[in-house]
Amino acid sequence: MISLEHVQAAARRIAPYVHRTPVLTSRDLDRMFGKELFFKAEHLQKTGSFKARGAVNAALQLQNPKGIIAVSSGNHAQGAAYAARVIGVPALVVMPQDASETKKAATRAYGAEVFDEGVTVENREEVVRQKAAELGYSLIHPFDDYAVMAGQGTQALELLEQVEGLEAVLVAVGGGGLISGIATVVKHLRPECEVIGVEPENANDAQQSLRTGHRVRLERAPQTVADGVRTLMVGERTFPVMQNHVDRILTVPDAVTLEAQRLMMSRLKQVVEPTAGLALGPVLMNCELPKRIAVIVCGGNWMP
Repeated sequence: MISLEHVQAAARRIAPYVHRTPVLTSRDLDRMFGKELFFKAEHLQKTGSFKARGAVNAALQLQNPKGIIAVSSGNHAQGAAYAARVIGVPALVVMPQDASETKKAATRAYGAEVFDEGVTVENREEVVRQKAAELGYSLIHPFDDYAVMAGQGTQALELLEQVEGLEAVLVAVGGGGLISGIATVVKHLRPECEVIGVEPENANDAQQSLRTGHRVRLERAPQTVADGVRTLMVGERTFPVMQNHVDRILTVPDAVTLEAQRLMMSRLKQVVEPTAGLALGPVLMNCELPKRIAVIVCGGNWMP
């Protein structure tokens, strides 16, 4: 398990290498939905997503690594590539063949090698462990790593300083690293604030896992526009944190995710990826939510 102290230490450690991202608001969106919405702009983070936080925190704690290896559909790939640049070692990222070409190109631009031949969402974990053994590189997992979780939680430290009186935080959920870090901070510093995960309707492994009390694995990679959350199952390390600190999980159809993305781009004037729209989805669906809500804008690595 991670603690508030782990996240606070991570914040000090990564401060020279990441941005303190702003919180954006829109009076139009507030009027439209009858809420007070606060958008934590992690799409403006280094590498275009929150993933830089966790990857850098993990990389800075490695002991004389030969190189860094990671597995990712996109944003963690860039985060790991950036983290390798920070500590001055090579990086290899295993990515599914059908991952975003934009994200593959961006990963290479940060100096990493991309390996995607024959890689699928279903076999990528096996492939990355084989490659790590061959190369002797240190694996930085995209979510099932306490240092990664602590790094992701640093944005919640900023958020609670930037916005007073929050009643809920909406967070897209894939493997659970982001929501675990955020929930650890929120439940220690503002326990009355709800931490609400959001998943695509056809990728609700986290929702099923919390309902049943054990991790549920999807049979196949979900087809969803929210490409950042196509994991088959939440992590072994993230799941207990979620059980302790996450209040509930809501699901959103892809059509709503795309409409939320469109609204965020048109009203906030920001380029965000569909997975960032996912977190706003429950607001569009009139789910039972309090008034003052933070939306974690997880990434902006998208091209029309």
